[in-house]
Amino acid sequence: MDFTTALDHHLAAIDARDLEAYMATVHDQATIVLPGGGTLTGSDAIRAFHRKWFDDPDWTMTATRTRTVLHQDTAVVLFDVEYRDLDGDGKAYEMRQVLSLVFARIDGNWLLVHDQNTVL
Repeated sequence: MDFTTALDHHLAAIDARDLEAYMATVHDQATIVLPGGGTLTGSDAIRAFHRKWFDDPDWTMTATRTRTVLHQDTAVVLFDVEYRDLDGDGKAYEMRQVLSLVFARIDGNWLLVHDQNTVL
């Protein structure tokens, strides 16, 4: 599978809130840096976080790709993200972020190895 197709699968899994499809795009030792600075490392932590996030019906996310760098077996993709959700009291909020995704081609498969969300 080429990188563009792999990225499309990754993003489609998020849009569909499909945990198994999402995890199929993530390396088992991946790291995620959350908007508040917390980190998730490894597939167990990433799966647990995304299970809860995908079960939340209130959020929407619009990601606009701003840059892609592809070099041999590594790809870096930047997005501008508009994220909308409800807080614990049910009040709507919005957040702008820069999302950086790093993929590596491992045994012919493009897998997410690093995901960092930075609030603007």
